[in-house]
Amino acid sequence: MMGIVKAEEPREASTIVTVSIIDDDPMVCQAMELILNDYSQGLIRVVSTSTGGREAVRKARSEHPDVVLMDIAMPDMDGIAATQQLRALPHPTHVLILTSLNPSNTVQRAIEAGAEGFVSKTDAPEEIIRRVLDVCQGAPQFNVASQRQLLADLGSSRPQARRDEARALLNALPARERETVILAAEGMTNAEIAARMFISERTAKAHLSSAADKLAMGRVQMARLVERADLDDGTRPVISA
Repeated sequence: MMGIVKAEEPREASTIVTVSIIDDDPMVCQAMELILNDYSQGLIRVVSTSTGGREAVRKARSEHPDVVLMDIAMPDMDGIAATQQLRALPHPTHVLILTSLNPSNTVQRAIEAGAEGFVSKTDAPEEIIRRVLDVCQGAPQFNVASQRQLLADLGSSRPQARRDEARALLNALPARERETVILAAEGMTNAEIAARMFISERTAKAHLSSAADKLAMGRVQMARLVERADLDDGTRPVISA
């Protein structure tokens, strides 16, 4: 049974973020490299580009990039399979799916493979840079379009798949934010959540607001997500001070 696991520790904000770009269109690689190298004010450095999944995995073994921007449709190995291999490496990298569309099933498959969000090829440079930097701080990067597709997938898939996909999305949140979302889904007020978690009401509200932004959901939608996750005693996080 799938459980809630601890999120990866965020990296230091002052560290230069290294990025690898994978897309079978060399022009896309060049455009993304230009944006990240020239518009990030020295915060990001592109260490490699690849036009196929196999090449990307091979390079990642030696380069250890912090973030990989991964296209989905590639001839030798698709982005989902490459993401699975990257996340299985001894030094796993953050993976953001690089796409212009959110085809049906891509979102849930990407999450299951270990991707932590999406970057649209049509996003403004500052938005692409923000997503790359934020994912290194442990913040999932699911835009509104990808979130809507995930909810549609959750609504149409079989019950066990719906449960596992919802758990995967909750699992992408930092532990304390995940706890507040689960308690809010039980009907607790911010004050009650704060008392239960031994934190201030202001902090509880901030955790919920941050989770809502990352998930692109309101409080009611987050409650539905927790309901779909069907957490039992073995998958609920331990609420601690």
